[in-house]
Parts: sequence; structure tokens; C-alpha cells
Amino acid sequence: MSAAISAAMVKELREKTGAGMMDCKKALAESGGDLEKAVDFLRKKGLATAKKRAGRAMTEGLVESYIHMGGKIGVMVEINCETDFVAKTDDFKAFVRNIAMHIAATAPVGITAEDVPREVADREMAIYRAQVIDMGKPEKMADKIAEGKMAKFYKESCLMDQPYVKDPGKSISDYLTEVIGKTGENISIRRFVRYQLGE
Repeated sequence: MSAAISAAMVKELREKTGAGMMDCKKALAESGGDLEKAVDFLRKKGLATAKKRAGRAMTEGLVESYIHMGGKIGVMVEINCETDFVAKTDDFKAFVRNIAMHIAATAPVGITAEDVPREVADREMAIYRAQVIDMGKPEKMADKIAEGKMAKFYKESCLMDQPYVKDPGKSISDYLTEVIGKTGENISIRRFVRYQLGE
């Protein structure tokens, strides 16, 4: 290891990204020892790996349940991977559990924007448009401003776009990409259901 890249730097990068030691060394070498650039390098590498694996069949995985607040909130989530071997790894199990806990905390409306029911999206758009017009903005601008508010709504309401509760610097999509890079398999959050007492 070069003098510029210390074992402590590799350790810090590993803790930050969960990537393997050799990948961390390479990322630090490629980025001249800049930790933030090394994180970006690993994220891009993980994204490229995830895209390569996107077409593979996923017939294994886990269904996880998570109960929160003494039985007031419950979540069930199904996350798929390619092999039973990966489904049994600690990394995969931790990912599934963390996603279930995240869903309990954030109550997403769907996994992606496509999963948000049309009536929910239409209702939100109508509310935003009315708010903009009530603020005295011209009707021509109302749709454009309302569309910006809808983009924010999707970011807050769709699981893949939400900032991960345990690490708000990355989205759930980023977290998934990291786990795909770590396990070497395609992984998909297939479906979830969230119950809240009294809802």
C-alpha cells in the first residue's frame, strides 16, 4: 500500500461503503487518496455492476416481517435475489431487515413512481395546482410549479427515491446498488405491505 493511502483510509472507506478491501484500495488509488471521490468511484462501479446483472432471473430471496412501536406498526417485505446462497448471507439478511425497518419509519406509497396509484398522483397534483393558484401565480405557471412539487412528492413517497433512514446521504436505490455490488447478484425489492394500527 502506498504511503499516501494508509490502512486507516482503507478502513474508513470500507466502513462508509461496505465495499471489499481490494475495491477500497483501488478506489483510493484511482481518486488520489480523496475519500469522497473514492466513494463516488465505488458507487459508479456498483451501479455499472447492477446494470450488468439487471436481466438475470430472481427466484430466491426472503420475506421479512418487522413489528415496531410495541405492535402499532407492522411491515412485511419480499426481496428477491438470484440464488439461495446469497439469500442466506448476513449482508442480504441485514439488507432485507433494514428495508423493512425503513418502510416502518417512512411509510412509502410505492416502490417507484410507477407504483403510486393514478388516483393518488392525480389528487396530489390537483392539490399542488390549487395551492399555486391560491398563491396568486398565473395558471400558465401553475402546472410547471405543481410538477416540481410532484417530483418532490415522489422523492419523499417512493421507496427507491427516499433517503435511507440510517444514512440519509444515500437513497434506498443507492443502498440497493451497494448490496448488489457486494453480493455479486441482482437483487430486487419486489413488494411490501405496511400496517398501522387504526388506519
